[in-house]
Amino acid sequence: MQPASVMARGVLNRRAGRKRRNDDTRGAHGGGNDGKGGIVTWSILARDPEDGTLGVAVATRFFAVGALCPHVEGRVAALSTQALMNPMYAIEGLAMLRHGKVAPDVVAALTGADAGRAMRQLHILDAEGRIGQHTGEGCVPWAGHTQGQDCSVAGNMLAGEAVILATARAYEQAAAARLPMAERLLIALEAGESAGGDARGRQSAALKVASRDPYADLDIRVDDHAEPIPELRRLYRRSRARFAVYRRFLAGPGHPGTYDRAVITAAVEAEGTPDDDTPGS
Repeated sequence: MQPASVMARGVLNRRAGRKRRNDDTRGAHGGGNDGKGGIVTWSILARDPEDGTLGVAVATRFFAVGALCPHVEGRVAALSTQALMNPMYAIEGLAMLRHGKVAPDVVAALTGADAGRAMRQLHILDAEGRIGQHTGEGCVPWAGHTQGQDCSVAGNMLAGEAVILATARAYEQAAAARLPMAERLLIALEAGESAGGDARGRQSAALKVASRDPYADLDIRVDDHAEPIPELRRLYRRSRARFAVYRRFLAGPGHPGTYDRAVITAAVEAEGTPDDDTPGS
């Protein structure tokens, strides 16, 4: 791997199991940004090809990363906008994706029209598994992106490329074991953190999963914490006490859901973990 300061437009491609050149994407490089005012982070987007579930997880040394960076919509796409992030990428990008545009074209359209694209990082994984990625040349090193099997990982101001490689590898292993999507994403973040994570430290993390509906099946975030990824895992464990079961009965496009309280209560009692339902536990 060439040093970040001299590598111009490389990208790691893990589908092929080797490094290759790709003129539509960019790998590690330096820039004039000192990191202040940007969401310096790494994130993973993932798709389950068997049931179409989409997910995104992100961690950073920045306050409330889940407020603006990660987005997911069932049957549409997962995306993360980061570095000196542009919130409009999510709003405009998801609208394009709903109308049939594919992830690589959406990334090209959004970044091509943005005068600040050199300072942005964006990646999108659409419902059909197509991936678009952009790492601007002004992103703080180490910055870059990679693709794995049914996943995309991107980050900036990281300890090194090992962070995104470890994240993708851990996701692939968890997916092969057929773990739930949220569990796969948590394992992937934990692996990236173990490989060095954000070069500055840690503060916030978020995780979102969506399947059939335009709103998320699970949407949890840690805005300000000394150990955000372990705290995110705690929230995931707590979600399974009652919320995960309750969520299955909610209304969606074309159906009113289940509104019989007795049915919902019985399901929670049978499938949930009420012993783990103490607030703050």
